[in-house]
Amino acid sequence: MIALEIPGRGELRLAHLMLDFSGTLACDGVLLPGVAERIADLAGRLQVHVVTADTRGTAREALAGLPCVVHLLPPGGEAEAKLEFVRRFGAETLAAVGNGYNDRLALREARIGIAVVGPEGASFDALAAADVVVGSIGDALDLLREPLRLKATLRC
Repeated sequence: MIALEIPGRGELRLAHLMLDFSGTLACDGVLLPGVAERIADLAGRLQVHVVTADTRGTAREALAGLPCVVHLLPPGGEAEAKLEFVRRFGAETLAAVGNGYNDRLALREARIGIAVVGPEGASFDALAAADVVVGSIGDALDLLREPLRLKATLRC
């Protein structure tokens, strides 16, 4: 659990982390440097879920051995499926991290939405839906590892 008071926005109590795989955790199907260590660290405080259409079919292999659950989405309707995931696990206790157009609904619905502008870029709609925009997945995960950074970014 990550608990934090954000001035002007109230209490933040996160229990779940939903991560997109393609373009967020991985580039061209390969996990980005530093991601594995950060997921392992965050798993001590949050239930980590990777929710993906797995464009390249590499997510399970790339994440093998990490303390996270991989949820593979069927083709078509990924944005709505990710939104349903956020609602099923409780939007008020979930942080969502993504970069694509199919992440926009989840980023908007989650208590905290973090958009990543990584090596594959980011959808404008994902950026507009997020509470925070960062330049790398490492930065996104570090905001959650060091919540005072998140507090500084979000306070009113």
